[in-house]
Amino acid sequence: MSKIFVDACFGKETPYTPVWMMRQAGRYLPEYMKVRAEAGNFLNLCHDPKRAAEVTIQPLDIVGVDAAILFSDILVIPDEMGMDLEFIKGEGPKFNDPLSTQEDLDRLLGGEEAASKLTYVYETIELLREQLDARGDEKALIGFTGAPWTLATYMIEGQGTKTYNICKKMMYSNPELLHKILRKVTEVVKLYMEKQIQAGIDVVQIFDSWAAAIEPGKYDEFSWSYMVEIAEYLKEKYPHIPVIMFPKGIPAFLDKVYGNFDVFGVDWSTPMSLAKEKLGDKYVLQGNMEPCRLYSKEATTHCVEVIQETMGTKRHIFNLGHGILPDVPVENAIHFVKECQRVSKK
Repeated sequence: MSKIFVDACFGKETPYTPVWMMRQAGRYLPEYMKVRAEAGNFLNLCHDPKRAAEVTIQPLDIVGVDAAILFSDILVIPDEMGMDLEFIKGEGPKFNDPLSTQEDLDRLLGGEEAASKLTYVYETIELLREQLDARGDEKALIGFTGAPWTLATYMIEGQGTKTYNICKKMMYSNPELLHKILRKVTEVVKLYMEKQIQAGIDVVQIFDSWAAAIEPGKYDEFSWSYMVEIAEYLKEKYPHIPVIMFPKGIPAFLDKVYGNFDVFGVDWSTPMSLAKEKLGDKYVLQGNMEPCRLYSKEATTHCVEVIQETMGTKRHIFNLGHGILPDVPVENAIHFVKECQRVSKK
């Protein structure tokens, strides 16, 4: 059965431009908050296939998006590699044992050993595959991972950071160790994504949330080359599965983008016209409304119309330029989806 979202990822003709939102299964939805409360906390929810599948599907029914994105978290990877992860209310994720030496890295699991521990993710996907197929509504299921650089920053810093000074200190003073960490994470991510595909996802997205932390001259060496390696590993084995790359905040590097993947996610700091000029012939483009526009229906409509004017009805997927925020009114999210479908209907 052909899915509109998958067709769009491959640049095929679709009846309208499909739309989904990053973090669409999240805190702005009262229905999500109810299930999360039942689970006890965020990590419990990630580890509970039945509930994780339930919140993955919620945005399809409530908001009307064209694809579901697996409910999980990028940090389940280092967690299952053997790091001590906890989510602290009001502060976010924290590793109590950040990496600073080769010995720290050596104690972590790698490759198949780590990837095979993420069984709850694969079980969630299998449940979703069953439920989505039973619905017969042709909505696609997106699986995802954090990029090795983004994962490594958390593993080295121990938590979110505004300065990245600990991992950047390693980048310049001990690049060999940073590359060893990135290599180990990359090998786990390859197998993790492969197992997601085998469990039943339709599309893969690789998030490099902290791409903008690296100076342009170093970006390929410490991030993009590892992302490309993962994408090429997957495309070689599963050419029918589209791969989306989403590096956040790199308008300066667009000329340097290369690799075997299908869709380039454009963040809101990058003008869509610039992305189209630099990359539109090579990749389908996804994005890129500023998420805060969702606070105003007028601002949303205006932006959707401008993006549509720039992109036309080909080689594009509507999305936000980053994740939806927790206090956005649900009706405004629904308005965004309807407007994307209205302006692009053929």
